[in-house]
Amino acid sequence: MIETPSYADALRILGCKDARLVKVVGFAAAAARTGWALAGAGQLATGLVDMRNSIVGYGEDVVRRMPELKSGVDRFTRTQRLAAAHAVIVISAYFEAFGEAKLPFTLDQLDRGGKISHGVPTAERFARLVASLLLERLPTPEPHLPYSETRLAVERAYQRMSEAMAGYVGGLSVWDDLTVDDQLLLPRMLAEGPPARALRIYDEDYRSLALDSHEFGVRSLVSEKPPPATALSRVAWLLAELAPPRVGDRPVIHLARMAANALDQPLLHAGKSPEDVWLPLLGEGYLSPRFRVAELTQDAAPAQLSWWEEQRSLPDTEAFLVGHLTSLRATQAPLLVLGEPGSGKTKLTEVLAARLARSEFLPIRVELAGVSVRASVTEQVEQALGTMLGEEVDYAELVTAADGAMPVILLDGFDELVQGGVNRHDYLERVQEFQAREAELGRPVAVIVTSRTVVADRIRFPKGLLGLQLQPFDDDQVRQWLNIWGQRNRGLLARRDLKPLPAEAALVHGEMARQPLLLLLLALYDAGSNALQHDHGPLGRARLYEVLLRDYTERETGGVRRVAIDQELVLLGAVALSMLSRGRQVITDEALNRDLPALCQGGEDDPGDEEARVDWARKATERFFFVRRNGHAFLHATFGEFLVAWLAMYALRDLDRRRRLAGDEPLALVQAVDDDLLYAVTSHSCLAERGPIVGFVLELLDEVPSAVRERCVELLAGLLRRSLHERPRRHFTGFRPVRHTMTRRLAAYSANLTLLIVCASEQPVRVSSILSGPDHLEQWSSLSHLWKGQLGQEGWTGLVTALSAHRVLEDGKEDVVLGGAETGGMGDVVVAVATGHTVRHRRLLDLLVAALGEGRFLPYRDRLAILDELVRTVAVRSPAMHRALGAMWTEDGADHAELRPLLRAMLADPADRVGTWEQLVKAGIPETALWEIQGLD
Repeated sequence: MIETPSYADALRILGCKDARLVKVVGFAAAAARTGWALAGAGQLATGLVDMRNSIVGYGEDVVRRMPELKSGVDRFTRTQRLAAAHAVIVISAYFEAFGEAKLPFTLDQLDRGGKISHGVPTAERFARLVASLLLERLPTPEPHLPYSETRLAVERAYQRMSEAMAGYVGGLSVWDDLTVDDQLLLPRMLAEGPPARALRIYDEDYRSLALDSHEFGVRSLVSEKPPPATALSRVAWLLAELAPPRVGDRPVIHLARMAANALDQPLLHAGKSPEDVWLPLLGEGYLSPRFRVAELTQDAAPAQLSWWEEQRSLPDTEAFLVGHLTSLRATQAPLLVLGEPGSGKTKLTEVLAARLARSEFLPIRVELAGVSVRASVTEQVEQALGTMLGEEVDYAELVTAADGAMPVILLDGFDELVQGGVNRHDYLERVQEFQAREAELGRPVAVIVTSRTVVADRIRFPKGLLGLQLQPFDDDQVRQWLNIWGQRNRGLLARRDLKPLPAEAALVHGEMARQPLLLLLLALYDAGSNALQHDHGPLGRARLYEVLLRDYTERETGGVRRVAIDQELVLLGAVALSMLSRGRQVITDEALNRDLPALCQGGEDDPGDEEARVDWARKATERFFFVRRNGHAFLHATFGEFLVAWLAMYALRDLDRRRRLAGDEPLALVQAVDDDLLYAVTSHSCLAERGPIVGFVLELLDEVPSAVRERCVELLAGLLRRSLHERPRRHFTGFRPVRHTMTRRLAAYSANLTLLIVCASEQPVRVSSILSGPDHLEQWSSLSHLWKGQLGQEGWTGLVTALSAHRVLEDGKEDVVLGGAETGGMGDVVVAVATGHTVRHRRLLDLLVAALGEGRFLPYRDRLAILDELVRTVAVRSPAMHRALGAMWTEDGADHAELRPLLRAMLADPADRVGTWEQLVKAGIPETALWEIQGLD
């Protein structure tokens, strides 16, 4: 929930000059703090009649003076005044309706009912009434909610007010004068009469506010489907309706606004644009997206696409964005924008920044991949400003220079912080703290954060967080975009006897055509030879990326041989691998010039031959696929993920080729398989750290013949059995993007070998078939311990997610099956051995813990005793235990005092404390309670 104004807050914000009204509200506020006697109740002469007349009169005055109240103030002050005006009409409508209601008494009678009834003085009762009516926070319109829901919230507020009024009347002497029938009917009369009439008055007043204040009008547009638009053009129009474009900014502000205006740039900021097509400009080729919206609470599951299907769809995205930025929520909590890779998250921030650049907002884009991941929010913003403006800029000075323009900070690529090896699960909370701190300093700021959907389950959600999920293109949007593409390229393509890609040919590829980036890539690939128009069937994403990379490389190099194209892809893959190993999406020339020759030439580049020296960074990044961002970055992160998968498959094919060339030679049979390239490619990080990499591997393997896959599985299994043994001599030893310990590299290598075995096999794989000997489960347990201890949180979490495993028992012999659809992840098998439990007990243990958490059959204290035994005796630290403790903490009537010792025991191990803490918080246990338990308050 966000903080909305009460009626008392509204009077302060609007500068109410009605002395009687201010006095009675001040009396109620003082009475709430110090008690009615110390609040000066004896000097208060105002009663319900005077209070009603003042409230109704002031409400009419506010509606009449709304244009005056909005003029001559900055953006945030206007937002505050609009929210305050809404609070005023909510209360005014109720008091007007209450005065007109047919009740068995009048307000005058209530004011004369001075006799003490039920032992409470009338003055104190009046203070309580005023506090419940005028000091409670009131509903406010929000752009993600239709008017009907706001109206329903107002109706509930009116019901509470009627209940408070009924309680007040019941304590006065007038109550004793009512007939028995009137006493019985009074609660119903108050519940049905004033609220219904008040809602009709509220509707009229709200319409008046909406006519005078475009902000309210914009929020009513959100539920209506707008006409097709490009580049958020209606955002600019709607903002101009709210306030005229700003002119005459100070030089630094003018530079910041100019830097944000990217509408005349190509849709893709490629390092080298294709020569035979025109890329649409951002202002014409970016289609206004569709969203789903939801408030993200602890119970939300935004990382699951199925969860979003149940959330509210936003027909008018542009009206929502304008409505959000002019709402109170915008400065109290960040707005989280989630989307799949290629869905247009970054482009949204670029276009929105451009549309805000000439408005009463000051947009500041921060590419999180290009700033320090450990820095504070303020430092990250200042680093981005320094890059954008070419000089060091103090954020506070910039906001002061903006002269009332409200900053909108667009933090793009939050998933880079989560997946970059740095624990920033609390980043959104830090953003909210930054907003609160800036608001206290008189510098309110709105923040929008973008991220991949997949990492949304690894972050904590602050209160009031609103989430948006970018939706794929629908058929009409696909047609609209391809029409724009066709208008741009029809003439160029005609020179080569080609045609633009028609919508029907694109839609054959299903979801591939519905993601903005992939649709552009389809159009680029088809522009080479109209290949997609020749009915070859739908492409997979991996196939599209590979044919696009090969096609573009062939065109750039004038039609070279396949081997040369493979060399180019190896070079690009080495860049991607260098980025992945560092956990970043931006890499410097220095790093590339060190890493690329070490992998692509085995480090044999002669440093003494100046003429022969290769500028590896330039050679690799002078391609359409790269952009400059304080270094080099791929056009899109998914290019890098595909290339890492492709490079791993290239190394696997190289391994198979070398083994086949050796044939049955006697020496070849006794020599070790040359896995140096595969080791260099897969020993620095777990491929499952980035989920799409495993998906690309699976797609690439689909095109490999079954016989080859069988040979690969056999080779990989042999390597896995020897993976932890000493290997005295290897090539590519100069490729060390990050200096890891040997244990860490062996853990990554063995984990990746296991992943590749399961991916390459066309059937589920038994552990006994790849880890020979009677102790195969012990070997599996050792590997699992190694992976959990060495791969880090991202690697371990990715591995557990990617690798399906379940236990089987046949003829009294136990085994573990990898692959298949029986489980959604490693689940009971790997987690069991990595937490010290035997495989056969883990599934039963999780079921038991889950049942205890739900508590359907056992009393609370009995369940608590069993959980305590499991924690202290068996040392259970599983996700099921975290969920069970969270369920018991939030259970109605939960005894928190009994739970505290158990939670203290869960947090006792320093090695697992951070992870346990995060899981307990996500399970519903407040962080303040955990701090108290740890004695760190």
